[in-house]
Amino acid sequence: MTDEESNDGESKIGSDGQPAGSNMAGARPPAGAPSQGAAGSAGPLQGVLGRLEASLAGASGRGPAPVERWNPPYCGDIGMAIARDGTWSYRGSPIRRLPLVKLFASVLRRDEDGRHYLVTPVEKVDVAVEDAPFTAVELEVLGEGLDCVIVVRTNHDEVVRVGPAHPLRFAVEPGTGGLKPYVRVRGRLEALFTRALVHDLLAAAVADEQGLALYSSGLAFRLPS
Repeated sequence: MTDEESNDGESKIGSDGQPAGSNMAGARPPAGAPSQGAAGSAGPLQGVLGRLEASLAGASGRGPAPVERWNPPYCGDIGMAIARDGTWSYRGSPIRRLPLVKLFASVLRRDEDGRHYLVTPVEKVDVAVEDAPFTAVELEVLGEGLDCVIVVRTNHDEVVRVGPAHPLRFAVEPGTGGLKPYVRVRGRLEALFTRALVHDLLAAAVADEQGLALYSSGLAFRLPS
């Protein structure tokens, strides 16, 4: 992977495969108004998202915005949500415009209360997250054994190297007992590995006297027994 540094210091994966002031809480459509399709289509639904987009114009620049330093007033729940598979929706309608989704993802924040918020310089609203806000969709293991580095790309093309700043976390899925690996992307935000990618991740595990572990950037991340 070709290292290309973004504003927050993280690598981007290159094409060669090497690491590389407005109110968001708009009014609901009036009773009897025509139903809307996917968010981002023409009509009242687009108006609210359009104001969100306009309030962020020029704020994020290249890479994630400095949302940890923003402290706007809390404006409540406007119906934004992220499904387990990473799909964003607004009042139940999927947001189909990928550039808009990436813009919103760049200003997502998880606070100490454990809740996720979409944060602009002027306001903050709830985002209901079913599991993790991002998904890990690609990985590459550089090196071998104890000296390897695991590089992960998210569904929004953020790339991180697993290590002290971007640790792995493992959970066990209730009912099935399946392994759910997460990687911290930025702040308190995590990406859940897709089921297909879990197999690739586990293939890099190393067995020792304590069991199985994944090594990256000099750290060992122990898999649950």
